[in-house]
Amino acid sequence: MQWIASLLYTTFLFVWVLLFAMFFNVACLVSPVRKRYDMARVWVHVIMGGLRWLCRLDYRIEGRENLPEGAHVALWKHSSSWETFAMVVVCPPQVWVLKRELLWIPFVGWGIRQMHSIAIDRKSGHSAVKQVVDQGKGYIADGRWVMVFPEGTRMAPGETRKYGVSGALLAREAGCLVVPIAHDAGFYWQKRGLLKRPGTITVVIGKPIDPAGRDPRQVNEEAQAWIEGTIAAIRRDKDAKATAGA
Repeated sequence: MQWIASLLYTTFLFVWVLLFAMFFNVACLVSPVRKRYDMARVWVHVIMGGLRWLCRLDYRIEGRENLPEGAHVALWKHSSSWETFAMVVVCPPQVWVLKRELLWIPFVGWGIRQMHSIAIDRKSGHSAVKQVVDQGKGYIADGRWVMVFPEGTRMAPGETRKYGVSGALLAREAGCLVVPIAHDAGFYWQKRGLLKRPGTITVVIGKPIDPAGRDPRQVNEEAQAWIEGTIAAIRRDKDAKATAGA
């Protein structure tokens, strides 16, 4: 039954994303950027509602009090497609650092352009880092957060890789904070495959890290240790509760 529900949800997601992208691109002709963000939040709430209704997969957020005033850099764990949607409703108005190939998707890519995302060529190395820092400083000054997947690609549950330096460097250069965000979505909505497992995804927003006067690599190490340790703690707690309830 869960496979059928997952297939229905995937079909719904594809249709909803396409239809909304078509509407969104037209609406952006007369909508300022802030209104576009409000529309994107509605889009994501429908996505999450469908996931909850069809697949019985919900989410909860801990640590909202750790979101500081102003605009900052959020470092997200990247383990599924779920967080690419969820960040829109978890964090304040934002722009995303993403691979430029996403801009080439008909309708969807056009909509991403309307949100003024930072589209990088991941193979360009130092040039991509400079692009994130240069464009990101402007967006932060404009009051928008910058969302970064420092691992650069989706990682299977329990796995990680060296963090890219762009997010931490941007925060230091822009004089803002780094906010680490951990979640266990990868255990429910895996990197590859159709199945969406039922349950409740836990999102934990960590305490901000001040990068002022620090090597960005040290900031990354602190953020990564916290994110990976928090995910491990989430899973231990859920496993213990499952064992106790068996």
